[in-house]
Amino acid sequence: MRFLSIAHSDVGIKKETNQDSVLVKEASTDCGKVMISAICDGMGGLAKGEVASAALVRTFSRWFEEEFPFLIYDQDGKMRELDYNELQKSWNRLIDQVNLKIAGYGEGFHSPCGTTIAALLLMKNQYYIVNVGDSRVYRLNGEVKLLTKDQTFVQREMDEGRMTKEEAKTHPQRNVLLQCVGASSIVVPDFFQGEFQEGDLFMLCSDGFRHLITDEEFGKILDPSKLTTEKSMQDAAVYCTELNKQRKENDNISVVLIKTCE
Repeated sequence: MRFLSIAHSDVGIKKETNQDSVLVKEASTDCGKVMISAICDGMGGLAKGEVASAALVRTFSRWFEEEFPFLIYDQDGKMRELDYNELQKSWNRLIDQVNLKIAGYGEGFHSPCGTTIAALLLMKNQYYIVNVGDSRVYRLNGEVKLLTKDQTFVQREMDEGRMTKEEAKTHPQRNVLLQCVGASSIVVPDFFQGEFQEGDLFMLCSDGFRHLITDEEFGKILDPSKLTTEKSMQDAAVYCTELNKQRKENDNISVVLIKTCE
């Protein structure tokens, strides 16, 4: 399996700084190509949100280079199956470490800051996701399927039957997170795993990318059968970004697109 991938990030129409950070990294292994990607949406005054998101992205980038190989190779250098439980433990440790570092940074400035994360690992025909906050991962292939679940106040209210999806869209607390990395004393990530097929398109995005575009529109604009090159994927990402800005999205806007190919 091989991958086509692009990343696009825009400060948007209102904020002075872009507090989103993006990661896309690929490696060759004995079982073929492996890819990790992530979207981190920072929160905090001045550039502190940008520092938080960048710190987490850098940590995941180093993890992919320095720790991930030990999960897929034994001491003799032979390839082994990735243990999902070990992967979760590794990611949990990573997030806990960065959570403490970002919290300490915020305390030094007497101003809390934090970041979401939605990270995706693709290996063989399996996907692995870790999520904290409300950045998202979707899979598109004939349908637009959300693979993550927002850790937000309105999502909890919907889960408990106290709010409808339509009410959540306009609720004044729709952007309130239940937790984020750096601003929560304890972070409990969500993990997701599944299979993918040739031709699937994965979309990772900050909330600013998907607030004002419907799933039906995403299905048409990001149709995997039409996105056959990285240029066409980049053009589609830019188109969606400009559409968000035309519709007066106030947040930073970031997206990663990855298409799986033989």
